[in-house]
Order: sequence, then structure tokens, then C-alpha cells
Amino acid sequence: MSVGELYSQYTRVWIPDPDEVWRSAELTKDYKEGEKSLQLRLEDGTIREYPIDVQSNQLPFLRNPDILVGENDLTALSYLHEPAVLHNLKVRFLESNHIYTYCGIVLVAINPYEQLPIYGQDVIYAYSGQNMGDMDPHIFAVAEEAYKQMARDEKNQSIIVSGESGAGKTVSAKYAMRYFATVGGSASDTNIEEKVLASSPIMEAIGNAKTTRNDNSSRFGKYIQIGFDKRYHIIGANMRTYLLEKSRVVFQADGERNYHIFHQLCAAASLPEFKELALTCAEDFFYTSQGGDTRIEGIDDAEDFEKTRQAFTLLGVRESHQISIFKIIASILHLGNVEIQAERDGDSCSVSPQDAHLNAFCRLLGVEHSQMAHWLCHRRLVTTSETYVKTMSPQQVANARSALAKHIYAQLFSWIVEHVNKALHTALKQHSFIGVLDIYGFETFEVNSFEQFCINYANEKLQQQFNSHVFKLEQEEYMKEQIPWTLIDFYDNQPCIDLIEAKLGILDLLDEECKVPKGTDQNWAQKLYDRHSGSQHFQKPRMSNTAFIVVHFADKVEYLSDGFLEKNRDTVYEEQINILKASKFPLVADLFHDDKDSIPAATTSGKGSSSKINIRSARTPLKASNKEHKKTVGHQFRTSLHLLMETLNATTPHYVRCIKPNDEKLPFHFDPKRAVQQLRACGVLETIRISAAGYPSRWAYHDFFNRYRVLVKKRELANTDKKAICRSVLENLIKDPDKFQFGRTKIFFRAGQVAYLEKLRADKFRAATIMIQKTVRGWLQKVKYRRVKAATLTLQRFCRGHLARRLAEQLRRTRAAVVFQKQYRMQRARLAYQKARRAAVIIQAFTRGMLVRRSYRQVLMEHKATILQKHVRGWMARRRFRRLRGAAIVIQCAFRMLKAKQELKALKIEARSAEHLKRLNVGMENKVVQLQRKIDDQNKEFKTLSEQLSAVTSTHTMEVEKLKKELARYQQGHSGDSSLRLQEEVESLRAELQRAHSERKILEDTHTKEKDELKKQVAVLEQENAVLKDEKEQLNNQILCQAKDEFAQTSVKENLMKRELEEERSRYQNLVKEYSRLEQRYDNLRDEMSIIKQTPGHRRNPSNQSSLESDSNYPSISTSEVGDTEDALQQVEDIGLEKAAMDMTVFLKLQKRVRELEQERKKLQGQLEKREQQDGRKVQGEQAKNDLDLDQDADLAYNSLKRQELESENKKLKNDLNELRKAVADQATQNNATHGSPDSYHLLLNQLKLANEELEVRKEEVLILRTQIVSADQRRLSGKSTEPNINARTSWPNSEKHVDQEDAIEAYHGVCQTNRKTEDWGYLNEDGELGLAYQGLKQVARLLEAQLQAQSREHEEEVEGLKAQVEALKEELDKQQQTFCQTLLLSPEAQVEFGVQQEISRLTNENLDLKELVEKLEKNERKLKKQLKIYMKKVQDLEATQALAQSERKRHELNRQVTVQRKEKDFQGMLEYHKEDEALLIRNLVTELKPQTLAGTVPCLPAYVLYMCIRHADYVNDDLKVHSLLTSTINGIKKVLKKHNEDFEMTSFWLSNTCRLLHCLKQYSGDEGFMTQNTPKQNEHCLKNFDLTEYRQVLSDLSIQIYQQLIKIAEGVLQPMIVSAMLENESIQGLSGVKPTGYRKRSSSMVDGDNSYCLEAVIRQMTSFHTVMRDQGLDPEIILQVFKQLFYMINAVTLNNLLLRKDVCSWSTGMQLRYNISQLEEWLRGRNLHQSGAVQTMEPLIQAAQLLQLKKKTSEDAEAICSLCTSLSTQQIVKILNLYTPLNEFEERVTVAFIRTIQAQLQERNDPQQLLLDSKHMFPVLFPFNPSSLTMDSIHIPAYLNLEFLSEV
Repeated sequence: MSVGELYSQYTRVWIPDPDEVWRSAELTKDYKEGEKSLQLRLEDGTIREYPIDVQSNQLPFLRNPDILVGENDLTALSYLHEPAVLHNLKVRFLESNHIYTYCGIVLVAINPYEQLPIYGQDVIYAYSGQNMGDMDPHIFAVAEEAYKQMARDEKNQSIIVSGESGAGKTVSAKYAMRYFATVGGSASDTNIEEKVLASSPIMEAIGNAKTTRNDNSSRFGKYIQIGFDKRYHIIGANMRTYLLEKSRVVFQADGERNYHIFHQLCAAASLPEFKELALTCAEDFFYTSQGGDTRIEGIDDAEDFEKTRQAFTLLGVRESHQISIFKIIASILHLGNVEIQAERDGDSCSVSPQDAHLNAFCRLLGVEHSQMAHWLCHRRLVTTSETYVKTMSPQQVANARSALAKHIYAQLFSWIVEHVNKALHTALKQHSFIGVLDIYGFETFEVNSFEQFCINYANEKLQQQFNSHVFKLEQEEYMKEQIPWTLIDFYDNQPCIDLIEAKLGILDLLDEECKVPKGTDQNWAQKLYDRHSGSQHFQKPRMSNTAFIVVHFADKVEYLSDGFLEKNRDTVYEEQINILKASKFPLVADLFHDDKDSIPAATTSGKGSSSKINIRSARTPLKASNKEHKKTVGHQFRTSLHLLMETLNATTPHYVRCIKPNDEKLPFHFDPKRAVQQLRACGVLETIRISAAGYPSRWAYHDFFNRYRVLVKKRELANTDKKAICRSVLENLIKDPDKFQFGRTKIFFRAGQVAYLEKLRADKFRAATIMIQKTVRGWLQKVKYRRVKAATLTLQRFCRGHLARRLAEQLRRTRAAVVFQKQYRMQRARLAYQKARRAAVIIQAFTRGMLVRRSYRQVLMEHKATILQKHVRGWMARRRFRRLRGAAIVIQCAFRMLKAKQELKALKIEARSAEHLKRLNVGMENKVVQLQRKIDDQNKEFKTLSEQLSAVTSTHTMEVEKLKKELARYQQGHSGDSSLRLQEEVESLRAELQRAHSERKILEDTHTKEKDELKKQVAVLEQENAVLKDEKEQLNNQILCQAKDEFAQTSVKENLMKRELEEERSRYQNLVKEYSRLEQRYDNLRDEMSIIKQTPGHRRNPSNQSSLESDSNYPSISTSEVGDTEDALQQVEDIGLEKAAMDMTVFLKLQKRVRELEQERKKLQGQLEKREQQDGRKVQGEQAKNDLDLDQDADLAYNSLKRQELESENKKLKNDLNELRKAVADQATQNNATHGSPDSYHLLLNQLKLANEELEVRKEEVLILRTQIVSADQRRLSGKSTEPNINARTSWPNSEKHVDQEDAIEAYHGVCQTNRKTEDWGYLNEDGELGLAYQGLKQVARLLEAQLQAQSREHEEEVEGLKAQVEALKEELDKQQQTFCQTLLLSPEAQVEFGVQQEISRLTNENLDLKELVEKLEKNERKLKKQLKIYMKKVQDLEATQALAQSERKRHELNRQVTVQRKEKDFQGMLEYHKEDEALLIRNLVTELKPQTLAGTVPCLPAYVLYMCIRHADYVNDDLKVHSLLTSTINGIKKVLKKHNEDFEMTSFWLSNTCRLLHCLKQYSGDEGFMTQNTPKQNEHCLKNFDLTEYRQVLSDLSIQIYQQLIKIAEGVLQPMIVSAMLENESIQGLSGVKPTGYRKRSSSMVDGDNSYCLEAVIRQMTSFHTVMRDQGLDPEIILQVFKQLFYMINAVTLNNLLLRKDVCSWSTGMQLRYNISQLEEWLRGRNLHQSGAVQTMEPLIQAAQLLQLKKKTSEDAEAICSLCTSLSTQQIVKILNLYTPLNEFEERVTVAFIRTIQAQLQERNDPQQLLLDSKHMFPVLFPFNPSSLTMDSIHIPAYLNLEFLSEV
């Protein structure tokens, strides 16, 4: 493209700005080549003229399209330059709150100065296993890429984290190590990953400090190597440190602090174990108070100190060593407070011997006080001839003291690092490692010294390595894609490095000057000026002779030479060191031993280095000197840096560049000046420049075609080769062939070409949009014109109609006026006439009425007098009659009472005799006969009445016929005189009407009065009613409120209980899961041990040890009955305690026996308490029980005895019947057909019936006699207990009648005398037959009385029925009379019609009755036919059996075959096997069984077979056999599942069989709760002897483990498909668009890639899962739970991926998601799985898809989003809105203000802080009881199972 095309009107560019570094502007007119300025409009609307240098012709940078802004990778930008990079980082950081951005191979991390929820375990698991371009940029993505390349390429990796202080290097390195510790956790129990993480708080405490830029700044560099074994588990680690800032120990600038450990120790000084340190607060010590404030806001030093101590303990540092470390640190603080007293001459000084801090220093380090006081102020000078001791000035002493403090701390630092490495060291062989380098970035301050020089020197070396690595990757990419490439010119900083480290370089000259006895910093600076003044990387400042400038790759840095020599020498006097060597504390003396290096540059790499790389120790062996310490700091640092570079060059590096957004530490505040300064310094812009020099934009052919196919012509689309299409399109669109290159799999573009293609694409869309808008607008105008035309015609039509209607209205009104006049005149004349006529009639009426009323009143008075006389006379006659009748009744009553008393006495005397009972019975029989006769008489009466009724009805019908005939004759004869009669009747009716009017007025008056009174009463009642209603409503409201509160409380309690139940269930299942994991781990360790040992022989477990204990970790369980507890105890004593502990069976027997005895004791105690309560109630309520009848007790006893007798007799009769049937059957088979005829059989049956009837009679008699004996015994007991009570009742039948007191006393004495004579019934005769006979007669009398009452009730019911029939007939007769009267009033035609209707209705009713009768008969006929068929079948069976008997008699050889068939029919559902066949049974049925072999059999067949074997062992009462079989089965299932731990079909098969076995053990356990759905046949198959409850629990736990393994397998199959199928695959073709992805190409962007899945693949996989589980008979409830769990996993994985990927958060993705979810819901409905709750688990994903499609502009949209997204947390909603990315320039981004509005509206939500869903979460599984409908005897075992050794019982 030409410059004119690029810089056209409306093109946006970047121009420099002093405040914002770069500023955006827009061209207001096209630019032409040669013009000297550009006309620009800034974003605030101001117009500006931008000058252009004609010579260089440097035009401003072009701005990328908005569609590319905010990309994850900076290399995806079309225009790659500094303003584009800065703007993209700013947009991502401020608007989207994304702190990570890729820049090619570099991860740019901006410090947010705020805790973000993006580093949790869920995020680690989300990034684990993902490709680097699949997810949004993150430190975890870089760590995962390093881990994956280490495993894939088997090459060591390095992560280089750099940046200036406060940029977040340490935190980034810490998170990278946390990722490795989580993903590559150690395989053993050494917890090495925890130790690696524990090293961080230690190193932060001793190596980090507060600076002006960072509260936790690392003041040293470190390189941590994390070692891995062949399975890529962490086995160890090693740490190397670089250039500790020792000067901070003795000096801190304003606003800074010393190392954290000093302040932490001061904060914990009050602890009792630290009293001997003699520490106080940090403000009291010189070395901790120089910076001013000693506290950091939000940091608790005491709490951090506790974490540091815990980390020391975790790393294995002993408590004594920790105390020694803290003593050394405290001694440094005391050394800083030692007061130096200057002498008068000023050249010497001294320290007071009473100095408390010096005493504490010497005491803590264990050195001599006098020597240390002396050598702090003196030094030794050694010459060739003699040695001198020289005093030092106060300044020299202060310097020597500071040097000593720094040296002590440096040595302690090295010792701690060495011991950390020892704790992290492992003896195992290291296969590979990943190194994490946390090193200082490029630094430049106002005053730069030796530390900044070394730091920048290290960054020069790292930048050189970075540049070469980037260039190498670019070269490899071009070669791989077979693109011709030229050497890219990139910045090489080797000259700057040579300036520093080459021969006679800066470091060499510095070391040389340090060797000079009187060398100074000024002399060294002068040598630098003389030697390097001609170098382009070295400059001399104009205004200084002690400073020099080095031109680094990032910037020019001016270094002040003052202090360089002293810091490089790091002088410590030998005398002071010798005193420390002589310390009485071993640790202090060890620190300063000769084999230690005084300069803590780096620690050794240890044995953990890779076998591929020989990494030398950073601590080179040095020779000892006599005076001062050996090598210089610069030499040590250069050596360790060379070793580091060797390590990095031998590994694959990964780069993390940390950026500090502002110096004020404000959260999410971006300072462009500081950011661009760091971008230049860290090499990000150099990466961009290298990339831009070549072909920075790279597209896969497939992605390019999908994105830009709108630019392809229609005829070109016919070609199927997409590469050819792309070639032709690019050749037509871009004329310059140098602007692009075609690679093997990608298209490479120069910078700016993608923006040009985007512009062409946008123009194409814009043209299409204009065409669509034009067409739509034209159509809208046509529609509008037609609408206006139609409206005009309508208006005209209505106007013309209105005029016509108005004219017609005028004519109509004129005519109406004439008619009105005519009618009005006629009305006036009529009214005058009617008025005169009414007046005459009224006068006549009043006159006649007066005369009639007068005569009426006279007649009325006479009538009333007559009535009064009549009533008075009647009252007098009735009064006299009542008086006479009352006197007669009184006389009769007295006489009858006298007679009754006499009869009563006679009856009482007679009642004591036995003859009286006989007479009573005779009388009862007579009464029965009389009642029977009475019933017959009533039946006869009923018949006569019914006959009379039928006669009456017939006579009635005849009379009706006669009346009809007479009426007809009457109508014919008197038709002529009817008119006169009618006139007379009219006159009479008028007179009556007048009377009625007068009466009506009277009634109206009374009615009005009563009405008013009633209204008043009603008003009063209404008021009362209103009050009552209010009270009622208040009460109702109170009741409702109380009910609601109670309901709410109960619902809350229920929810809490449900939640607690779910939590408890989930906790239990998690424990089961953890147990299975530990068991698996134990098996693995056992396998490893067996491999390590490799013993030639085989080992055998003790025979008495349970295999279930060793394999399943469950105790041995036996549920057999225990006969004797003492025998079991004796068994335990005989075996011994150790063997008894091994034999859990005996222990559990004893335990069960104890439980049974405890239950029996509780039961007996309860019965005793009930008996005592009953006796107490009897004693207390004896007076109340006097009115009870003891015969009820006799009845109860009779009923209970009868029930028991009947049950026993029933069992005996069943046995006799079975024996008879067997005898008959045997006789039938043995005899001939003629002899074995059915007659003999029927004869036997008749005899059996007779015997049964006789038995029933005898049994009844026996029961009666037993009841009499029991009741007599009870009466005897009650008579003894109630002897003093005179009112006690006897048990005679007439005792319920009223008895006088004297008679009762006399009868009682008689009974007492009888009782005194004898205690039983023997006083009558020897056998007591008379008493028993009397009781029997009494019972017979009662039975007769009951029968009589039943007959009387039946008779009464019959009488009532007859009365009802009579009433019905009367009603029918009345209806007929009414209809007859009505028909008389009707005309003849109407009478005929009415008669026809009546006849029709009668016939229809009869027809319906007949139909009902026919239906009943048909039903009876069908029943009879069925019975006939059954009888015919029985006859045929009988004939067949007779024929079979004949054939058997002829062929005796077939007898055995018939016998075998009969045994098969009597199969009891039990399988017997021998003990030695148990292993074969388990092998054939469990371990070697394949699910495919049982495809056509009953589902869960192995479970049924196992239960039948268990049932037989239970039947024979063999508890050892049950125990052994169940143990072997469980172990066999576990072995199968362990062997096939990735086979879904096998796992599902054994889950269904385990559940079925569990159901069988429940269904046939004998527990009534599990037997409700059993058939009687199934109840026969229940276990008889053993209670296998504990084994049911073991099987339940095993089922949970199998279920969890099943879910794990299914998730492992589905998880690789989910992201591709749900988010990436185009289920709706052409909907999604592809955007440029930069250097990090997505793994799934390749066409027909291995990782590409569609939704149909997921559905097919789930269909196969469902088919397998359904065919194998898995319970439907479990299948529902499986798919609920799988759908939750789909939801979690998809939503987590959506939350971590910017490229899929778009409108089109929301549409794809909704379509995919609808397909999944349709699949659920098709499989009848919609009730599983799976759709509810997808609710967050559904709402996320809706959120992507909703409008996101106004506050109403925000409210809609908040109300809709209830299942998403606030963080998830805000994250999706921040990630939302338009795929086309026509879409709009979500504004920051809208996101703030959403956050404000969601503040009230109490959402969890977790961003991602827990994809590993597992719902607690429930195994509901599901009994089988199959019976055990109906199950067939196929022959191919090889179970011939099982025999059916």
C-alpha cells in the first residue's frame, strides 16, 4: 500500500506527548507525499497540526483497529510499535483488570497492588494440562508450559522472572513454585513440595526488606532448581543466591527498613524463650531505626515470625539451632548499639567495659568480652620483620563494626541457605529439573553505586541471552515453515558486556585498584577515563571527575565511584574473625571456619543437578590469606553469573517480565511514563522490534479462510483447496509480494498487512450493510406510501358517507315531527276521556265497598263468638278427664309395685337353683319360636298389604278412566251455557279482587312497620357482625402468622437437616474415597517393595489371617448365632490375647451375645415395670372396677385360647392333608388306572371332610370347657381379693340387674360358704361336671341371645325396606295423580302429546334397566366360561396324569427321569458348593468374567448366583463359609476394578452387581421394612440364621468406591471433549469469527486436529454410557445421579474455561452455547433423564450464555443482568463482562462505567470469593433400596459360566 492510502482521512495515528508518552489523534484530511505537516484532531476535539521532518520523512505511528485492541498477545497486533504495546497493556490493565499479557515468548505481568482471586487451587487445576495458547495469559500457563516441555522434550527448563523492585518478581516466582508443588506433588510421603513452599517465608524473612518502592523487596537474587524423577514428581530442590545487599544490615534510607527478621525478632521479644536475647522494640536499636517508621501497614511482624519458625521446623532445623540463629541476629542489633568513646587526641577511641550491649553481644555469641572490646578499637599491622598494634579513629571503628555486622549476617545467610538445601536435598536420582530465577531487574536511581552496577551487569547478560533465544526461535519458525529468510538485525549488547567483564574492563580495573595499598575511588575513576574514553558504551559526565556513565541496553546510567573499592573489598579484620572462631557455641564457630567463604555470593548446587549438565559450584575454592579476606565481591559475582548463564543456556528458558504500574502503590493505577521506561528496560520492546522486522502476523490457512472468506469471489469458492483460495485472494488484494509469504501451514504477513485486510473486510461489510439499509429503507418508504394512500381513501369514503347520512337524518327528523304532532293531539283527547271515566268508576267502587264491609263485619263477629264458646267448653271437659286418669294411674302403680316386689323375691330364690336355668332356656326357646312366628305373620301381612296396594292402584286407574269419560261427556253437553257462567264467574272474581285489594293495603301497612323494625335489628346485627368479623380476621391473621412462622421454622429446620444430611453423606463418601486412594497407594507401595526385594520364593499369608483384613481393611464379620457366652469367653482364654485379637469372629460373637442379653434384660425390665403399673392401677381403682363384668375377661381368654388352638390345629391339619395327598399320589402311581380312579380319591376326601367337621365340633367343646375353667379361676381369685367388699359383684348372668342390699349380702354369704368348702368345682361331684355344664349352658344361652338379636335386626331391616317401598309407591301414585290433574287441564292434543312423552320416558327407563340386567348376565356368563375352561383344563390334566401313570406302569425305566423333573420344579433357590471350590467360583464368576458373555442373560446374574450360595451357607448354618465367601467376593471385585481401572463397561457391570447383591441382602434379610414388596414365594427365600447388616455396610462402601471410579472414568473420557465441543466447534456454521491470535497459536485452531471434537461426539459418548448402564441393569436412580454428576462436570469445565479465555467471550459463543445446551437438554428428555436435576446443574452456564447475548449499555440492562444471573457470582459476572470481546468492529465493547454499575448493584450479594467452579466436586451418592421381582428358583445359570460344581438344592 502507498503512503497516501495508509494516511488517508479518518485514519488514527499516535503522536508523542510529554504527559501521556503517546496520544491518539485522527487525520482530518488525506496526506500527500511531500507535505510538511499533518492535520490532526485529538480525542478531546482539538485540532492540531503535526510537523513532519522532510529529510527523514518519519510519519507518526498508525493505530491498530479497535477489533485488535485488548488482545492476549501483543504480537497479534497488526502494527507493532511502542505506542501500540503501551495502549494494549493499558486497556487490558485498567478496563479489563487483566494483569498478564503475552508478548511473544514473554509474559508481561503488571503488579495490581491488590489481592486477586486468580491463584487458587481451582485455577491451578484449570490450567493443568492445557496448552499455553488455550487459556488467558497467566503465570500458571508459563509454569504449565515449562512442566509440559520438560516431560515432552526431556529437557531442563528455566523460568526467568525479572523486573525492578516492587514489580512483583518474588510473588510471581512464589506462584510458579506453588504450581509445580501442586501439579508435580511428590509420590512418597516426604512432603518435599511443602518444604519447597516452606523455604519462601524463611528466605523472605532473611532476604527481603521494605524499600521506598516495595514493602517486600527481595534484596538478593536466587535461582531455585526443583528436581523431578522419571514420573515427573518432585523429589527435591536446590537454591543458589546472588549478591545479598549486606549494606542494608547497617544502613537504611528514609522510609526503608532493615531485613524483616530483625523486626520480627523485636516484635517477639516478649516471649519467655527470648528473654535472654535482651531485646526491646525496634526503635531502640540503631540498625533498625535509621529509616524512620519501623512498621508496615497491614503487616503483623509477630505473626510472620511465627510462620518463619514453623517453616524452620518443617525444614528440619532443630529448636536449638533456631535459638542460636536468633541469638546471632540479636547480637548484630546489640553490636550496632555499642557506644564508641573517642579519646582526646581524636585518633583513638575505646569501648566501655560496662557497655550493656557489648556484654549482650559477647554473651550471645559466646566470645570473650575483653578481647572483643580491645579488637573493636585496634587493628594489627604485619610487616616482614615485626607486627604492630595500631589504634583506630572513631570513624574507622564504626566502619570496622559495620563490616563485622555485615560479615556475620552474610555468613549466617549462607548457613541458612545451605541448611535449606540440605532439607530439600534427596538421595534419589534426579531425572530433570525446572529452575526459577528471581533476580533483580534493571535499576537506575539518582545515586547509583556498586550494587546497581552489579545488578545492571547481570541484566546485560540476561538480555543478551534473551535476544539470542528470541532470534533463534524466529529462525526455527521460518525454517519449519520453509520460508526464505534474511538475517534480522537485532541489538547485540556484547560490546557493553565486554566493557564490563573483558580484560582490563571495569571489573578488572576495579580488582587491580583494590590490590593497590593506597588505592582510591578517584584513582580508579581516572583509570576508567583513560582506558575506555573511546568506547561507545562508556561516557564521562561533564560536571564530575568521580562518576562515569555506562550506556546499557535499556538506558544510560551514571554511577558514582565513591565506595566502589570498599564494597568490592568487603574488608573484615582477621582479629575479629579469630575471636568469633573461638566462640564456645559450635554454630558461631562453624560460621567462620576456614573452609567457609567470607563472601556469600551463592551456595552450591548440590547433588540435585541434572545428569545432562555439569553445573559447577558458584563458590570457587580460594586460598587463605593472612590479613584480609580473599577474592573480591566483583570477582565472585562474575564467576557465579557465568555459572548461571551456563545453566540457563543449557535449559529452555521461559520469560516473565514484571512491570510496576506506579510508584505510589495504588491499585489498578497506570502511569504511562513509568511503564514505558520499564518496557524499554526489560526487553519487551526489543522482542516487538525483532518480531516486526520479519513477519509478525501469522495465520493458519483454515483460520485465514474463515476470517476473510467475505473477500473471496463466488467463483473462487468452488475450489476445494483452501490454500489455493488463500493464495489467489492475497495475490489479488496485496500487490507487493514482499508483504506476505506462504508457509507450509501458515501465512506470514509483514507489519500492517492484517490491519489492511481488516480494513478491506470492514469496507466489504460496510458496503453490504449500506446495500441492506438501502433496500430496507426503500421497502419502508413504499410501505409508508401505501399506508398513507389507503388512509386518504378511507378518509374520503367516510366524509362522503357522513354528508349523505346528515341529509337523510334531516329528512327523517321532518317526517318524525309531523308524526309527533299527530300522536300528541290524539293523546290529549284520550287522556281527557279516561280521566272522566276513572272518576265515575272510583265513586262507584267506594260506595259498593262500604256496603260490603259493613255486612262482612257483622258476620265476622258472630263467627268469633261461636269459636270462643267452643274452646271454653272443651277445656273444661279435658281438665276433668285428666284429673280422673291421674288418680287411676296412681292406684295402678302402687298395686303393681307391690306385686313386683313379691315376684322379685320369688325370682331371687328361684335364681339360685339350677332348675330355673332350664326353665329359662325353655322360655328362650319358646320366645324364639314366638319371634319366628311373629316374623311369619308380618311376612303374611306384608303380602296382604302389597295385594291390597295393587288392588287400590287398579281401582284408581279405573276411576281415572271413568273421570276422563265423564269429563268428555260433560264438555260435549254444556258447551252452550258456558258464556253465561263465565260472565257470572267474572263478576264474582271482581268482587273477590276488591276484597283482596283492601286486605293487601292492611298487610302492606303492617309489613312496612315490621320491615322498619327488622331493618333496625338488621343494622344492629350487622354492626355486631362487623365487629365479630374484625375480631375473626385478626384471629385468622394471628393464626396465619403463627402458622407461617411455624412453617418457616419447620422448613428452615428441614432444610438445615437436609443440608446436614447431605454434608454428612458427602463427608462420609469423601472418607470412602480417601480410603480407596490410600488403599491404592498402599498397593502401589507394596508392589514397589516386592519389586525392590525380588525374593525368588513366594510368600504365603498365615492361614488364620483373614484376607478381608489385609485387602479391604474391614474387620472380619460373622453374624452367626452364639449359643453360650461362657464357651466363647473360655475360647478366648484358651487362644490367648494375641490370637484372640487376630480372630475377630469370636470377639464379634461375644459382642453380639452381650447385645442380645442386654436387649433381653431391657425387655424383661420393661415387662416388670408394666406389671407393677398394672397392679398399682388395680389396687388404686378397685372401687371403680366394681361395675365391670368379669365375663369380658372370660371372653378374651376364650378368644385367645381359641386362636392358639386354631393355629395349632391348622398346622396339624395341613400336615395331615399333605400326608394324605402324598399317600393318594403314591397310590395313584402304584395302582392301575381302573383301581386308581377318582372315586377312591373322592372317598378319601369325603372322609377327611367328615373328620375335620367332627374335629371342629370337638374343638369347640374343648374351648368352651377351657374358657369356663379359666373364668372360674379368675372369679375365684377376684373373690379372694374382694372378700371385704360387700358391693362386689358375682359372675352370674343376672348380676347386671338391680339387686337390693339385703339380698346381695345374703347371696354373698352363700357364695363365701361355698368357696370355704372347696377351692375348685369338685364340691358338686368328683369331676366338677355340673359346674362345667352350667357354664356351658350359660354360653349357649348367650349364643342364642346373640342369634336372636341378629334375627331381630334383620327383621327390622326388612320392615324398614318394605316401608321404604310403600313410601316409594305412594310417591309414585301422587306423581301419577298430579300428572293426571295436569292432563285434565290441557287440550286434547296436548294430552295426547303428554301421554306419548310419558310413555316414551317409561319405556326408556325400562330399557335401561333391561340393559343393566343384560350386562350383569353377560358378566356372569364370562365368569362361568372361565370357570368352565379351568375345570376342563383340570380334567385334561387329570386325564394326562392317568395316561402318564399308565405309561409309567408299562415303562419302569422312565421313573428316574420323572423324579428329576419333579426335583427341578421344587428348586428352593439355593446353590451348594464345596469349600475347596470357592476359589474356582470366584475366578469364574468374578475375576475372569467378562460382561459381554452375559449379554443375553438376566441382568446382575453374578449377584443372584452369589446370593443363592450365601443362602445355602445360611441354610446349613455355616458362618465360616458365609464369611469366607463374602470376603473372597469383595476382594475379587476390588482386584477386577484395580485391573480394569479405566474400563467403563467393567466398572458399570460390577457397580450394578454390587448394588444388586446389596439389595438382595436387604430384601431377604427378614427385616419387615425391606419385605413390604415381597411375594410369599420370595419371603420363603429369606435368610434364617445370620444377620449380615455389617456386611451390607461393607458392600455399601464398596459401591461408593465403584461409583466414584465410574465417575472418574467417565469424566476422564469426556473432559478432553468438553471445551472443543461446547466452546470451539461451530455447531451453527458461519456464526463464529476468527481473530488473530499472535505468537501463541491455539492448539485447536488447526483444521481436523486431533483435539477437535463436536457436540455429537459428546452426545454419542454419553449415549454409549447410558446404554451400557441400562443394559447391565444398573438402578435407574443411580443412572440419574451419574448423569447429574457428568452434566455438572460439563458445566464446571466449560464455565471455567470461559472465565479464563478472552477469545471465547463473545456474542457468537453465547449463541453456540445456548444451542449446545438445548441439544443436551433434548438428549436428556429423549432418554427420560430430565428428572435427574442435570439441567439445574447447567444453570450457571445457561446464564453465562445469556449474559454474553444480553444488551450491555443502560442501567435497565444492568438491572436485567442482575435479576437474570442469580446462579453466577459477582466475580464471575464482572469477569465475563471484562473478558467480553467483539469479533467484529460493528459490535461495541462493554464500558468500564457499565461494569461499575453492575458491581454497585451486586454489592448486597454474599457471594463466595471463589472465581471458578470446583470441577472435582462430587455430589453425595444415594443407593435407594430397589427390590427385585425375580424369585431365586426362576433364575437359570448358563452352561458357559463353567459353574457345574454348583448343585441346586
